[in-house]
Amino acid sequence: MCVLLFSCNVVRIAERVMAWSSCNGESICKEIHDSWGQPAHLIQHLAGLSQLECRKTRETYVKIYGEDPAQLLLQSSESSSQGTGVSQRTSAALSMLMLNPHERDAIVAREAFEKNDTVNYKALIEIFTCRKSSHVLLIQAAYHAKYKRQLDQDIISIEPSQPYQRILMALSASHKAHQADASQHIARCDAMRLYQAGEGKPGAVDEAVLLEILSKRSILQLRLTFSAYKHIFGHTYTASLKNEKSGEFEDALRVVVTCICNPPKYYAETLYACVKGTATDKGALVRVIMSRAEVDMNEIQKVFKKKYGVELKIAMSESLPSGDYGELVLALATKTCKVPDGSV
Repeated sequence: MCVLLFSCNVVRIAERVMAWSSCNGESICKEIHDSWGQPAHLIQHLAGLSQLECRKTRETYVKIYGEDPAQLLLQSSESSSQGTGVSQRTSAALSMLMLNPHERDAIVAREAFEKNDTVNYKALIEIFTCRKSSHVLLIQAAYHAKYKRQLDQDIISIEPSQPYQRILMALSASHKAHQADASQHIARCDAMRLYQAGEGKPGAVDEAVLLEILSKRSILQLRLTFSAYKHIFGHTYTASLKNEKSGEFEDALRVVVTCICNPPKYYAETLYACVKGTATDKGALVRVIMSRAEVDMNEIQKVFKKKYGVELKIAMSESLPSGDYGELVLALATKTCKVPDGSV
């Protein structure tokens, strides 16, 4: 049944993207307005739009009806009455879909501190490694505007101190460096320092050296450095961390470096854990699908198929529950077109 819904959604999405250019926003807003209380129709109309079109629709809807559809969906997600006719989990996802990417990331960041009395470090790592510096600044501004808090300070205030926390503090600082271009010379020098601070010496990795490099280099520069490391020493930097010396810091560093150097691999592994039910991060599935759907989902799907021997859409259709939430996630997963956003 889910596979059939997936196929139908592919057609629907193609039709909706083409339709946007041939009809005005008022018509689409009317279709959405008339779909309240009809989950399948509401998901069809919203999930079939690109994220940019969703935001345009939200603006037009407010002008026509004097109500914010994102807020209506958010209220539905927080209420047991479910006035939209859509489940609470689906309403929350649809409301996030209508936000600007930096507003959505600000909410994801705040929720990372609030869920289950533990910090969702991976959600924060994704923000600081897979977003452009200009986008991170917008996230920080949106975070402060919405919550009257400083994101950097909330990271610093985490107790007790954790390896992920210290890495996040360094990455946050790196986005303020504003290097215009990546340098091959710096990459080679930093690669040598990484070797000397890690496998080139006895004992654990020299955390201070790693944090210094992470705090002073842009994400693009760090990618070039890890590439230079492989060229010089014949293996990836993450491979050097897989030894008997590895501790919590090395384990966290391995995840972060994978996210920096190979986002499709990181996200494919994250999605696999979600569909297999082994992920402790219950919000990861929709978070990843929503943030990468129009960025690099094609590449993620290729990596997923190569690594696990099954198409991502098939694995998802077999594991997702039937109903509006499963249909929404499958629909979002088909949106693979490249659009400008804050991802790197």
